[in-house]
Amino acid sequence: MSEQASGLLQRRFEQPIDAELTLRGEVTVREAADGKPAPVVIMVHGFKSFMDWGFQPYAAAELARRGYYVVRFNFSCNGVNERDFDELDKFAVNTYSREQADLAVVWELLQEKRLPFAERADTGKIALLGHSRGGGNSIVFAAEHPDVQAVVTWNGIASADLFDDAFKEEVARHGIAYVANARTGQSMPIRQTFYDDLKQNAERFDIASQLAGLKTPVLSVQGDADSDRLKEGFRRLREAAPNQSFVTIAGGTHTFGAVHPFAGTTPQLKEALEATVRFLDGRTGVADERGRQD
Repeated sequence: MSEQASGLLQRRFEQPIDAELTLRGEVTVREAADGKPAPVVIMVHGFKSFMDWGFQPYAAAELARRGYYVVRFNFSCNGVNERDFDELDKFAVNTYSREQADLAVVWELLQEKRLPFAERADTGKIALLGHSRGGGNSIVFAAEHPDVQAVVTWNGIASADLFDDAFKEEVARHGIAYVANARTGQSMPIRQTFYDDLKQNAERFDIASQLAGLKTPVLSVQGDADSDRLKEGFRRLREAAPNQSFVTIAGGTHTFGAVHPFAGTTPQLKEALEATVRFLDGRTGVADERGRQD
């Protein structure tokens, strides 16, 4: 069913992938239509996250209000079905290859006009907006799909290996190790499958190298109050691709101050959104169209 919220239309969708896996998502688009399809933004969530986490619905709504057809979705092995992290068995075997395949499913659904409000989507203008690990995934996907028109990363990773040496040694010894989820109190499993995939696809998932060779325009947005690892990765990405665009958000944490459940926007999140809209508008013509409507 469609839901209306402040002049927006929202509708969920499900796409079975195989007997075990289902991709679930939601489309958000402006209710008022002038008959012209809207450029598409696919939002790509990060590690220990999901499409309804914190700022994700808010950001989708804001982008839709600015004239975009916004798709957000859960990776099929992100560990979330009906509530957050109720499928840890799938989370344990998630890989970058699985996430790239899921992104390809979303891409195909768009191109085949099989998503909600399909007539509203300009499938010749598709951008990706990825947070954290989703930023790395977005760069890799764009490197393999030259039809992607633009990429924005929010506190995106520069290295596909998220874990330290002690964690890797634990996985090597026992075939599994656990990461803590402070919010839910869960110990979240990661199996050897994750590292097998990284080893087999080392070149494919070399994010800095992929960015360096990418012709698609990319904006990397980084909070200066994020972790040292992410800030160092941001520096590496700037060195690898100085021709791309980079913005630093003063006081921005890894989630730009947003929390889950969402408790409202923050100055840093607003700044990240404004930088994102300016960048995307310049590559899609939305700003000109918005000006004519206003």
